[in-house]
Amino acid sequence: METQTSSTLPGRAAREGRDGPPPDWPRPRLVLGLSGGMGCGKSTVTRMFAELGFRVVDCDRIVREELLPSNEIVAALAGRFGTSVLGADGRLDRAAVAGRVFASDEDRLWLEALLHPRVRESWRRSLEGDLAAKWVVEVPLLFEKGLENWFDSTLCVATSSAQQVSRLHARGVPADLAAARIAKQLPLPRKIAAADFVLLNDGSLDFLKEQVALLAGRWH
Repeated sequence: METQTSSTLPGRAAREGRDGPPPDWPRPRLVLGLSGGMGCGKSTVTRMFAELGFRVVDCDRIVREELLPSNEIVAALAGRFGTSVLGADGRLDRAAVAGRVFASDEDRLWLEALLHPRVRESWRRSLEGDLAAKWVVEVPLLFEKGLENWFDSTLCVATSSAQQVSRLHARGVPADLAAARIAKQLPLPRKIAAADFVLLNDGSLDFLKEQVALLAGRWH
């Protein structure tokens, strides 16, 4: 599905008031924002773009590997939730944190406010480190947080609700918890409507790869 071309920051007029880079930001050659629902296959698509020569940033990886292990974030979480989110070794218990934030919108929004500016600063540094590259930035909450203006085009990976729950269940997430987590995000049809391009992931990996290759060819 295609709703805009990528030549001049599609949809910019409709995105006024959204968050975006400062006017003097040294913009890279190309920056694509990739999103979609949980279990839709965002990471698979990101890997496919990497195989085609794009440089990629995974915001979940930034959270998981850079932020959550940091003393600053551990201290902030322990200050809010107490030692219940720490293991016996003093390290963060990510499952315990997830249980708290998905059970409370207030806690979830607090955590997002804590992490998201730091995530954005991390991927901004990455992009500025290679301005000649073509980038794909995987941002799960791209549309929820109004980040469209950071990107030349936005992409949404889509699949059926049943597929989402099935894939999350395969990762060890119980079906009821998977459904609850999906419900915390912007409904997938709204992400599809907001995106410039949509990749359908209800078929085979070869079919998905064909779509990625076709789309990547627009920016050869």
